Amino acid sequence: MTARIVTGWCAALCATIAAPLALAHHAIVAKFDDTKPTEIEGIVTSVDWRNPHVHVFVNVARGDAVENWAVELESTVLLDRSGWKHDTLKPGDSVRVNGPSARDGSRQVWGTRVVAMPGGRQVYNVTDTAPTVSRAQRKPVPRSADGKPVLGVADASGGYWAYPTSTVLQQTGANVRMDKDGVLARIADAPKVAPFQPWALGVYEHRQQRHLADDPGFLNCKNPGAVRQLQTPYGVQFVQDAARQRVFVLIGGGNRNYRIIYMDGREQQGQVQGDDDNPLYYGRAVAHWEGDTFVVSTTGFNEDFWFTNGGLPHTDRLSLVERFTRTDYNTLRYEVTVDDPGAYTKPWSSGWELKWVEGELPVYFCQDNRS
Repeated sequence: MTARIVTGWCAALCATIAAPLALAHHAIVAKFDDTKPTEIEGIVTSVDWRNPHVHVFVNVARGDAVENWAVELESTVLLDRSGWKHDTLKPGDSVRVNGPSARDGSRQVWGTRVVAMPGGRQVYNVTDTAPTVSRAQRKPVPRSADGKPVLGVADASGGYWAYPTSTVLQQTGANVRMDKDGVLARIADAPKVAPFQPWALGVYEHRQQRHLADDPGFLNCKNPGAVRQLQTPYGVQFVQDAARQRVFVLIGGGNRNYRIIYMDGREQQGQVQGDDDNPLYYGRAVAHWEGDTFVVSTTGFNEDFWFTNGGLPHTDRLSLVERFTRTDYNTLRYEVTVDDPGAYTKPWSSGWELKWVEGELPVYFCQDNRS
């Protein structure tokens, strides 16, 4: 099973460890102005059921003229999890849509509320929530033959980690209000998020002022490297290759991208006939066990991506120490210490939990309807 999973992902994307193809979800406010609510009503002409965002096209009558509007929605993965399909709405259906309009003045609206008419049934709303497990259903941590916790699939049922309890990064104790994409409720709170150096604070505030519109993950499908891979709604899957002393981290929100963590004692440097010393999107990761906690040290990142939601800057001096602890069968505790003397005045830490989801890791391709 392990070999099949890894072979399938590697064969599909052997070159993408260093290639810039991955995430393309944008912060809603990067494209849509939440101070300009819009309501349209019209006839569906088509449904574009592709990533990064589904679009429903609607003809809207304006006097004697007809305007075609694009209603933007969440990804196919999140809509499918919520029970919706590409043909929930069909050409010819009547709809009413409420949501913020596009910042550039084009005929686009975010579908905060989409209602099928007549009847008023709300459709394409995301109701996806983490699976719940009662106390009676809780199972102990699965363990391998050497007694160490199994971080990934323990049996034939399959599964992966998703539904992070936080999708943003801020230093422990900050409690700064921001949305799920990392957009601050008040830019004045920016200095509290992390111990920024002055230039890094300026970059962070600039990105926030632009509502994260410059996110290279959206503009150029750059990889969700570093912390960001554990903030996506699509999940990650650990595949432990004990024979070769390595762990694959398969990334559901990254075009079948994967990260490799080595446990064979190697140094954190590239291979002479491979990536040499070129910095990477996922860096160079080595790991060891401390009791039941899997401790990963990663360095060698490039600067071509955002390492977390929200646009916190980093340099090529970034290093991470990540601690993964499977506290029970259904819970993975993630703790990270960020150390980047090029951008921050001192190391700082954060953490959250992920939940176990049975089934196949979803596949999300950012370029489905990107031109």
